Amino acid sequence: MILLRHGQSEFNLHFGASRRDPGIVDPRLTELGHSQAEDAARQLADAGIARIIVSPYTRALQTARPIGALLGVKVQVDPLVRERFAFACDIGSPRAALERDWPEHDFSAIEEVWWPPAEETEASILERAARFRAAVAACADWASTLVISHWGFILSLTGQSLANGQWVRCDPAAPPPHRIVWSA
Repeated sequence: MILLRHGQSEFNLHFGASRRDPGIVDPRLTELGHSQAEDAARQLADAGIARIIVSPYTRALQTARPIGALLGVKVQVDPLVRERFAFACDIGSPRAALERDWPEHDFSAIEEVWWPPAEETEASILERAARFRAAVAACADWASTLVISHWGFILSLTGQSLANGQWVRCDPAAPPPHRIVWSA
């Protein structure tokens, strides 16, 4: 599978400059973030992608839009691939708002409030990543799957820290990383 970190968000822009949580809930992509999404679409155009799984956060949905459009692949929304809940940006939009703003996607399988109520522990995100890894490894089409996700979730799956708009291939049948370094 291919793991793509969403494009730069308003949170990333401000947090990167100050290293403090700017308090932006479910941030949107910046102009650079939209460019990164378009670049990823072009880079992945010939990657044989037949399935796209995306986190329900707005920044991930916005990143998925040009890729799904270019490839003609329907986007599957899955909160299992969401970010590790630790900052204001990890408070999502309720399902009703997502359904209103993204009518082309099916949100019926997610709860109205689909993000956790408190900071997520390392053990929790690692367990969630392991569940996702096992589920994808059991699918015959895992090699043609694109997952649009977040720094912490991708780090949990691969041990690699990706910048906004970067992507990496991951074999879900391979062993998980032995060590995770939780710093950007």
